Amino acid sequence: MAGVLLALGFPLAGSLAAAHQQTVVVDRIDDTARFAALAQFVTETGPGIDERKATLQGELLRYHDVYGIEAGVFYRDGSAMAAAPEGWRIPGDGEPRRALGEALLGRRSHDPPQVWPWQDDARLAVASPVVRDGDVVAVVVTYSPTGQLRSRILQGWLLIAAGECAAMLLAVGAAFRLTGWVLRPVRVLDAATHDIATGRLNSRVAAAGGPPELQRLARSFNEMADNVEQVLEQQRAFVADASHQLRNPLAALLLRIELLAFELPEGNAEIASVQAEGKRLARVLDDLLDLALAEHASADLRLTDIKELATERIAAWRPLAEEKGVRLTGRGPAVTAWADPVALSSALDAVIDNALKFTPEGEEVTVEFGAHGDTSTVVVTDRGPGLTDEELDRVGDRFWRSGRHQNVKGSGLGLSISRALLAAGGGSITYAHNDPHGLRVTVTVPRTEPSAAGSGYGLTDR
Repeated sequence: MAGVLLALGFPLAGSLAAAHQQTVVVDRIDDTARFAALAQFVTETGPGIDERKATLQGELLRYHDVYGIEAGVFYRDGSAMAAAPEGWRIPGDGEPRRALGEALLGRRSHDPPQVWPWQDDARLAVASPVVRDGDVVAVVVTYSPTGQLRSRILQGWLLIAAGECAAMLLAVGAAFRLTGWVLRPVRVLDAATHDIATGRLNSRVAAAGGPPELQRLARSFNEMADNVEQVLEQQRAFVADASHQLRNPLAALLLRIELLAFELPEGNAEIASVQAEGKRLARVLDDLLDLALAEHASADLRLTDIKELATERIAAWRPLAEEKGVRLTGRGPAVTAWADPVALSSALDAVIDNALKFTPEGEEVTVEFGAHGDTSTVVVTDRGPGLTDEELDRVGDRFWRSGRHQNVKGSGLGLSISRALLAAGGGSITYAHNDPHGLRVTVTVPRTEPSAAGSGYGLTDR
């Protein structure tokens, strides 16, 4: 639109300037024609020539006084018959001299060059011949200032610029409305994609506006999300059902192993090993069931006192820390956030438990809580061996355990369960190095209450 307006505006501005100048030139032509008619009487022989010349001189002077235009009638040799102001002569070069030369050939001078508003010293020279008996005997020349002409041109240009600005603003407003109508569904699709990527698989798009192509895209997106949710639901159901179904046979097997142990000599290493592996398998099944439930359950969000909850979990784990010879401390201001208290407590339990497992005796585990912008955080740092950069990328994956810590009791699912519990409520858990050694785990939950999406083409929760 800007290109079109510029393409139209420049020619229009040039035409406007030419039209204003042509009006002035036509007036000057009329004036020179009138003075030429008076000059013809002066060139006639007979009594009263001095009186006729005085009349011509008076007309030129009044013309100059009223309009401020220099004017004169000049013979072919360049001498003045009459001029105003008195004594005015045509310069040796420039437009007046060019116009005089053209008029001496028996025709009116050509239109002067175009005058532009920035030409402060520009003037218009117009000349008409004085003809007697078919011969040019003199020439009438007017040399006009252009201040008013340049002002009118500039005013016209300002009007054109104002009109183009108004048209541009109108076009921009229409473009914003149009692009808003087109892009609003795209923004909603982007928000829904982000929600699904962060674990809110029940997010959907209500296709009620926008172009037909985007409405079809929204419906296809919802179908895709339904299929993904269905597949994941089947996977969770399988894991939960398998875990549940395996627990009973495993419990019966462990019971028979206990009975068998009574028949064998006390302290049998093989029986003890089988019992230990059986109990480990039972813990894995329990964790698998907890993970399936965590990924399926919806968060019960409420305004939670983070400091109170963290202090409570620290107090619960402090006896174990003292038993291992590890200092467990907490600090931070009072802060609140929107979180599921049960899910957040479970996540903190998993993180603190993990820190106590790997922190050697005499070292410290700290729990810091605070607020940062729109989020509240609980940061748990330990002085254990920590993880490498490659291990940091994998921590939290299901069943993953560092190759250096395979002898530590656990199933490798605790942090995965914590991540699933936090994601259901819009929270997250991240891992980083704790200088000079150890691990730094940050649990983040939102401080603002989640709001439902608006009506129309927006997000919906199923």
